[in-house]
Amino acid sequence: MGRYDFRPLRVHRTASQLLAAERIKNVPPWHEVIGTIPPAQTLVRSQPSQHQEKSRRPNTKKPSKLFRPQRIVYEEDSLRKEFFGDHPWELARPRVVLENDGRDAERKDWSLLSQPDRHVDGESVVQRQTFLLHGNPETGQMPDPNMTPAKAYDQARKEFYEVRLQEDIERRVAKEEALATGAYFGKTTLQIGMELEDKMFEEWKAWASNEVLQQDQSRAAMYTGVDSEAAALPESNPELEAAVGELEAIIPARGQEALGGATVRT
Repeated sequence: MGRYDFRPLRVHRTASQLLAAERIKNVPPWHEVIGTIPPAQTLVRSQPSQHQEKSRRPNTKKPSKLFRPQRIVYEEDSLRKEFFGDHPWELARPRVVLENDGRDAERKDWSLLSQPDRHVDGESVVQRQTFLLHGNPETGQMPDPNMTPAKAYDQARKEFYEVRLQEDIERRVAKEEALATGAYFGKTTLQIGMELEDKMFEEWKAWASNEVLQQDQSRAAMYTGVDSEAAALPESNPELEAAVGELEAIIPARGQEALGGATVRT
């Protein structure tokens, strides 16, 4: 073998000969790499020298977050959290996810809140507030030096309210025009909800009245010694009153002599 081992250098040549003779159908993945970067004397890497671990104090804890990736945080995240925290129902509006690819600031001029090719939503407020804070250096629009996040949020929110008010007025006018031309609209979700609420209230009202009546009867029976069931009976019974009247006519009163009998002692 000699002092040097040239077998690793012959691997590429042998593989090339086998490919030329069609003994190997597929080219190995390492064929071009070994041809560009020839191997050393051996194909097996020697194990590098291991560093000895330094003695550490017994009370020293091993860092647990050393290899944990850092959290990616953007400025727009805090702006979105603030806006949608104040307006949670904006998340219930239908939206097209394909509109927001994260590069709206590069293609749109956020000096105005309304854009011609997209609907105004919470993301529009976030981009508008970012523009008020930092401007757009690409177009040379610089921000106001006295602008603060609170002022930018108030201004963007005010413009957002004006757009929502204009959309509401347009919907009302369109509905009135449709009704004037003979259109018919069914009950709205608000009307259906109010009817269901009224129905449940009437059922609860009847149940509550019955509960109050039973409590009053139980309270009255507690002081009179009459059962609540007895207290619920009707006060007058015609048959019972007629029978009592007949008995009162036959039984003599106190101190009156009995007819055809012994004297009643008082």
